[in-house]
Amino acid sequence: MKTVRIKGSSEQIPVGKIVCIGQNYAEHIKEMKGEIPKSPVFFLKPSTAIVHNGGEIVLPSVSHDVHHEVELTVLIGKDGKNIPQNAAMSHVLGYGVGLDMTLRDVQSEAKKKGLPWTLAKGFDTSAPFSEFIPASEVSNPGTLHLQLKVNGFVRQSSGTHDLIFSVDTLIAYLSQFITLERGDVLFTGTPQGVAQVKSGDNLEASLRDSTGKPLASLSVHVH
Repeated sequence: MKTVRIKGSSEQIPVGKIVCIGQNYAEHIKEMKGEIPKSPVFFLKPSTAIVHNGGEIVLPSVSHDVHHEVELTVLIGKDGKNIPQNAAMSHVLGYGVGLDMTLRDVQSEAKKKGLPWTLAKGFDTSAPFSEFIPASEVSNPGTLHLQLKVNGFVRQSSGTHDLIFSVDTLIAYLSQFITLERGDVLFTGTPQGVAQVKSGDNLEASLRDSTGKPLASLSVHVH
């Protein structure tokens, strides 16, 4: 079973499910020619999609257009169902940075046919993410900065203040339909700037606070 770790702790926390939010930054919705949703849009990745810092993304032969999507990740620390929004943050154990790797051509074809996106989003190595920092070290998850560099060049750079649906809103909404459990990971959506990756690329993602202090980082290689 895949596990994750909180910085400063030796505990290996088994990951149950990975819940991903789509269409949560207005500028990304524009670049994808979509419409701003009235409620959160979500999908799942299996825990077998996880790649840890220093790992490798393996491009499936079924796709010729794999995209990076940098995101704030949230580690759930305790179980909850129908969680009130004013209690949502008490269920957060930690924060990190991750990549929602997407087979864009496969996803586009599935959308045209009205089919599920599972292959496009859930293939092995499609969910690289950093270790998590304790939630106590983040006073406000709505004031963080995300950045992704590909081969040293900035591709994505944005702040979580641009999230359409905040972390507490997402937790409260999702828990109406899916019980959240300790070890679940939430991907909160990607900002603008998604683009294709190719074999040999090096991806470096970072999460910083409002003062520029580094909180979490992730470095993976594309094979």
